[in-house]
Amino acid sequence: MPEISLGLNKIKAYMDENHILAVDLATAYGIKKGDFADILNGKDTSPRANRVIIKIISDFKIR
Repeated sequence: MPEISLGLNKIKAYMDENHILAVDLATAYGIKKGDFADILNGKDTSPRANRVIIKIISDFKIR
């Protein structure tokens, strides 16, 4: 998997700009709040976390 820190930063910026809470995204994607927080903070770098990041970028067309 590619390095996803740039994608994480873009997701966080998008969330700030659009007033989207992490808990709302976690709920929408069926992920526990704590697990989603670990993904957003870069603590979880598993293949599953990478798939979630790529899915969010794709779904919201974050560029």
